Amino acid sequence: MGHFIESFPVLVVIVPLIVAVITPLLRRLGREMPWLLSVGASGFSFAVSLKLLESVHYGGPISYWLGNWQPPWGIEYAIDTLNGFVLVVVSLIAFLVAIYSRNSVRSEIPKDKIVTFYTLYSLLTAGLLGIVITGDIFNMYVFIEISSLAGYALIASGRKREALTATFNYLILGTVGATFIIIGVGLLYMVTGTLNIADLALRLPPLYDSKVVLTAFAFFSVGISLKIALFPLHIWMPAAYTQAPSAVSSILAATSTKVGAYALIRVMYTVFGLEFESGFEAFTHILLLLASLGIIFGSVLAMAQTNIKTMLAYSSVGQMGYIVLGAAIANQTALAGSIIHILNHALMKGSLFLVVGVIVYRTGLQDISALRGMGRKMPWTMAAFTVAGLSMVGVPLTVGFISKWYLAIGALEADKWYLLPVILLSSVLTAVYFWRIIESIYFGEAAEGMEDASDAPAGMLVPTLAMATLCIIFGIAASIPATLAREAASALLGVGM
Repeated sequence: MGHFIESFPVLVVIVPLIVAVITPLLRRLGREMPWLLSVGASGFSFAVSLKLLESVHYGGPISYWLGNWQPPWGIEYAIDTLNGFVLVVVSLIAFLVAIYSRNSVRSEIPKDKIVTFYTLYSLLTAGLLGIVITGDIFNMYVFIEISSLAGYALIASGRKREALTATFNYLILGTVGATFIIIGVGLLYMVTGTLNIADLALRLPPLYDSKVVLTAFAFFSVGISLKIALFPLHIWMPAAYTQAPSAVSSILAATSTKVGAYALIRVMYTVFGLEFESGFEAFTHILLLLASLGIIFGSVLAMAQTNIKTMLAYSSVGQMGYIVLGAAIANQTALAGSIIHILNHALMKGSLFLVVGVIVYRTGLQDISALRGMGRKMPWTMAAFTVAGLSMVGVPLTVGFISKWYLAIGALEADKWYLLPVILLSSVLTAVYFWRIIESIYFGEAAEGMEDASDAPAGMLVPTLAMATLCIIFGIAASIPATLAREAASALLGVGM
């Protein structure tokens, strides 16, 4: 048993990967088998991630050597508080969306593609968890590509023809981003002769003035910014999220960009380090500017939408701005806010996309007008939407308030008071476009043809309500994620708690 527990770091990734391989082989065992396998794999990864987070919180970082090859020669899976925290977020969302997907997938995906869907779903989960856990920068690139390729195929797996165009755009821009990342990896290897993240962190400081290192950093930043849809590199995201099947929109919106944000924080702080950032001040100013523009323009563009998935996609552009803002302010409070927002945004946006999936399942519509009067027809589903919507606004006692509070205090600590109006204005804009919908849900008359709409089946409702409930639980018991986030931030910045 002890040996089994020691293997947890590799099992987190390898179990979903094995499930992806065996899903097509075991399809004959029953129609539910692909779904059961994917729920089992993501549930296992979630349980193991919780154990790993507990271990690093109480016992310090964990290093696992693949094939017992000592790093930097072999590949290392290194777990500290930061990626232990992100592993739990990703695996929790993957588990809840897997449970939810059963009915949603049947209604939105052709019957002959369902086995393929669950194969790709497990592959996506393995890729995302791999990005987070690996301590090797080339390995990180490989996992980014595994998750991206699975993501492209999942978006195209539905019945909509427009999904193919959206996938093609995402594929082109995603490939450009991946090319930038691999060029950055190649340049770093050229000057240091190592790919291990911890080893890179030791070897880079004497080379900070090197043009090659500066170029590598620039390539990394642009490549990862494309992957996380940082404004103005977000043009692939609205169409991809709008046209994808609902379960796919949910998992990608809640985890994919968060894992990209984790990669950005890891590369900025662990690989290059704070001294490099402070010597390269122009970069932080650019990041602050782009993050601020993303926060404002994401909210403004969201207000203009009539399709609810497109609205949520544009609001994600703004929300990614918050995470990058905290990383660019670069003090403990703001960085903790950025890390907390990885969890908070995953819960809020995951819950909202799951609600939209229920609407699509019951009515086949994605227009905002389809939600009119649904408060009476689908009380539980709309309660989840309301809670997640208020969290997005940042109402106290919800998770959204916690991240914004940390970011605002962090901005003041860094004498960047001019960022407060940005945070405040985006909250007001978010309140405008969410309140418009919440008002029509409870006070509007149901549209024609909606008379028979009713709450989702339990399999869809329970995961949706679970995410919405966590938006309140972690808004009230905020000290749980906040303690972990501050611990992660202090380790990244090299300061005591």
